Amino acid sequence: MLETIAEKYYQQGYNCAETILMAGIEAYHLDVDINSVRMMSAFGGGLQCGDLCGCLSGAAAVLGLKYVDTKAHDFAQLRPYTQLLMKEFEKVLGARKCVDIKPRLYSKEIRCLNTVRAGAIALENTIHQIENKTSHHQL
Repeated sequence: MLETIAEKYYQQGYNCAETILMAGIEAYHLDVDINSVRMMSAFGGGLQCGDLCGCLSGAAAVLGLKYVDTKAHDFAQLRPYTQLLMKEFEKVLGARKCVDIKPRLYSKEIRCLNTVRAGAIALENTIHQIENKTSHHQL
């Protein structure tokens, strides 16, 4: 489901980071002013320099919005949730850096759509794992 929503936003012209955040807001019914998505704009393209993948940055933002009520230091599970996301992202995409992902998934025709799809899958998998572990009190 998240993959389809992300594809929709990417095709509307949002960058990778914005796309994952927008998809997360829609899919998980997060209470966020859509104008706040602009804060993710510089995270696209690996912070505009091929570093940390914008999809991963957007996914981390979704976790924060979904699970943190006030601030990071008030939510003890943020570290394990984010670490789980990092592991899942590397499992699905094979790397965390845009410069390492782009040669495998980028094409001139669809640009980073394959990365966006995979990033959405990684985020959705992470949230499923969190929700399953939370319901069984394993985290």
